[in-house]
Amino acid sequence: MKDDHRKQHGAQPSKAQPSDKLPTIQEATQPSGTRLTDNLGHAISDDQNSLRAGVRGPSLLEDFLLREKISHFDHERIPERVVHARGAGAHGTFRVYDNSLSEFTVAKVLTDPSRETPVFVRFSTVAGSRGSADTARDVHGFAVKFYTQEGNWDLVGNNIPPFFIQDAIKFPDLIHAVKPEPHREIPQAASAHDTFYDFVSLTPETLHTLMWVMSDRGIPRSFANMEGFGVHTFRLVNAEGQSHFVKFHWKPLAGIHSLVWDEAQELAGRDADFHRRNMWDSIEMGQPLEWELGLQIFSEAQAAQFDFDVLDATKLVPENLVPVKRVGKMTLDRNPDNYFSETEQVAFMPTNLVPGMDFSDDPLLQGRLFSYLDTQISRLGTPNWTELPINRPLAPVSNHQRDGQMRRAVNPGRVAYEPNSLGGGQPAEVPAAQGGFVTYPEALTGVKIRQRAESFADHYGQAQLFWNSMSSVEKMHIVRAQQFELGKVETREIRVKMIGHLRRINAVLGDQVAAGLGELELAGPLPTDAELTKLLAGATSQTTASGGVQQDAALGMVEHNTAPPSIKGRKVAILAADGVKAADIEAMKAVLKAQGAVAEVVGPHLGSLKGEGGAVAVDKTVLTTPSAVYDAVYLPGGAASLKVLGGMGDAVRFVAQAYKHGKPVAASPDAAALLQRAGLPTSAEQGVFELSGASTDGFLAGLAQHRFWNRSGDLIPA
Repeated sequence: MKDDHRKQHGAQPSKAQPSDKLPTIQEATQPSGTRLTDNLGHAISDDQNSLRAGVRGPSLLEDFLLREKISHFDHERIPERVVHARGAGAHGTFRVYDNSLSEFTVAKVLTDPSRETPVFVRFSTVAGSRGSADTARDVHGFAVKFYTQEGNWDLVGNNIPPFFIQDAIKFPDLIHAVKPEPHREIPQAASAHDTFYDFVSLTPETLHTLMWVMSDRGIPRSFANMEGFGVHTFRLVNAEGQSHFVKFHWKPLAGIHSLVWDEAQELAGRDADFHRRNMWDSIEMGQPLEWELGLQIFSEAQAAQFDFDVLDATKLVPENLVPVKRVGKMTLDRNPDNYFSETEQVAFMPTNLVPGMDFSDDPLLQGRLFSYLDTQISRLGTPNWTELPINRPLAPVSNHQRDGQMRRAVNPGRVAYEPNSLGGGQPAEVPAAQGGFVTYPEALTGVKIRQRAESFADHYGQAQLFWNSMSSVEKMHIVRAQQFELGKVETREIRVKMIGHLRRINAVLGDQVAAGLGELELAGPLPTDAELTKLLAGATSQTTASGGVQQDAALGMVEHNTAPPSIKGRKVAILAADGVKAADIEAMKAVLKAQGAVAEVVGPHLGSLKGEGGAVAVDKTVLTTPSAVYDAVYLPGGAASLKVLGGMGDAVRFVAQAYKHGKPVAASPDAAALLQRAGLPTSAEQGVFELSGASTDGFLAGLAQHRFWNRSGDLIPA
């Protein structure tokens, strides 16, 4: 009876019943059995590897299992993107600095400094739906469309340089595991659940990227503070037909900064659109977002000497091995006119390259080369999606493609084939010497096989490199992130398997996560914050698969940030009420504006305040705007104002949270009682500045520093 009831609801029977008798058509629609098959019942012997020409060769088009699996996955959701559904975009330009790359490539976008190339960039989160929050812990998409004179170039990457998996055939499994669990559609935009960690615990190639996501990189402060990476190894090809491998990087000129976990949670509830709002407002205020394009260029001979495989997308090339050459600048300075027409309908494809570039045999990239076109046709409903304004190239288009749904082009004449004589032989093929795209003639050998190369086998070494490169602060955040994530996993066996993997990355990491999960037989009790800080400071591992590099400064965000000593683009809350000294507010606004920062008055109500010396306009209220939105807080003078704020729980919480999140707080001498009630010390070393005179230098330096990590509570103790 129980199995009959389950069958009526489409569930699997509790126990498969082997039988020689074939089921009826009606019975066959119900999933059953333990044999893995394709959609037509063919038994699958290997669901881990796509078919390729040799263990390091390219993937083969004849791989019907890969194509069925990816194609089915690409068509699962309409019209929302299957992944990267939640996004925000902006227009801008790119210009290369000089022609120093001409020895490596003929791509004019990378060699002609006289050209200003229009771009459109879409930032996104991977796992959540369009209605999820910007600040969920996740990989963040960083996709750039260059409208070059030779056609569109799409650099479709993420804010994390490695990816979870090595082979595209595993992508549907990864996303199915991280998406809301299908029986109850919970949780949204979150990896902290059983199915994700079940997959991760059984697929250790995911561990390197998992470390990145569980670090501060998983919750960036803003789009402007995100690095971007092309993830895969590509090729550059010069005029002589010589090839070099290349990794693409975007380096933010505003520096690399993150949210803290509590701040991300606050913003998810109080301003789910925080990242897209921040970008929109910055551009509207005339403060563009800026990145430099960086390239790691190396030969195949160099790559062959590494103790990891550059075709393995779960690996990065340490900057200590191959430095990043900064070659150009991208500026985003125009918001879209219509979100749907531009940000939602924009379609990126890694197949969109220009002459002078080519692909590598990375099996994850090879699968993406098939998947993206299939996805765009499904999502936008027509092969003519390239004619939508946001996708249309600036380069002229001339070919024999015709008809199809939503065709915009009107092609005159009777010739729609090639070769032809009735149309004068036009359009004609373009020789390579005149700019025609030519595939690099890579020599290939090998038998058709479903097998990973041995050079893909190390899944722990670069996770260890990442851990070693973190400061104590960042290690603490990774420990707590994994305690949180695995604390949400209901199946103990999965938690225990994950602790084992984390221990292989670093013993202290694994033990502290075990202690946080109550696995005291696996680790001792939780230490105090001070004790854990000392443990983490010396917690390093011997790395493998990292080119002999044990630590790479470029991977850290706290001790090795590239942020300039500038407050440009920072946002300061001026907390005030009736009786505030208007002159203090005006003086602070003038100082901040002169250095490119923004100040907003946050009060008990909208409208204006009755200030000493005149009325003060209010921008936001403490009820509608959390301190997490701002980079710092200023409490101007005015005894009456500070007395009102000190009696408001929301205002006291506003100041206390800013301090808890490591942000600088500046206050007039009159604010001592309010600071005391909020639990703040009066110490410039901990980022609390008393502005008793005209100088704001200390506060501005603290604002440029971004965070004070030497505070107690949720952060690292001194």
